[in-house]
Amino acid sequence: MSQFFQIHPDNPQLRLIKQAVQIIDQGGIVAVPTDSCYALVCHLDDKDAVTRLRRIRGVDDKHHLTLLCRDLSEIAVYAKIDNRQFRLLKAATPGPYTMILEATKEVPRRLSHPSRKTIGLRVPENRITHALLDELGQPMLGTTLILPNEDEPLTDPEIIRDRLEKLIDLVIDGGACSLVPTTVIDMTSEVPELIRQGRGDATLFGL
Repeated sequence: MSQFFQIHPDNPQLRLIKQAVQIIDQGGIVAVPTDSCYALVCHLDDKDAVTRLRRIRGVDDKHHLTLLCRDLSEIAVYAKIDNRQFRLLKAATPGPYTMILEATKEVPRRLSHPSRKTIGLRVPENRITHALLDELGQPMLGTTLILPNEDEPLTDPEIIRDRLEKLIDLVIDGGACSLVPTTVIDMTSEVPELIRQGRGDATLFGL
């Protein structure tokens, strides 16, 4: 049975943030609000949690999971970024974008795409998520909360609790989120490629 925390979207209660991070540290799966949709997150170094996350989402190891990072400098630890990519990332972060980049050796091999060695990364513009990242001290591994065989993301925390209370460990109610997921941009080639049009304006990337 999952726990349910109501956390203020503008002034997150530190006590609840600490409890949520403890759940993540102990291998829990948590539904968190972001600047696009709700996401499912877990500890990036917990193999069992990552396996659970993929199972709930109904995706295999060829589906890019995303590292939710605090800032651009943290992205640079986990992805190889050249000057051109840096300029684009600086304009798009924080914001509702997921960038596909080549992973560095800091990313556990099981998390990157098995053949391309790439990983999704983003810097969400959400105070609850940032409070969690600050308390955790490293990125969280996440994925948009879209359930198997469904097209629309879950955005209401009460519905998330009803649907997933036996599958995840915590739902954070930070208010309703957008119905639109992130815009996904593949930045591994010379010219960025639009993979999914979402909430973010793709013209920032010349698309």
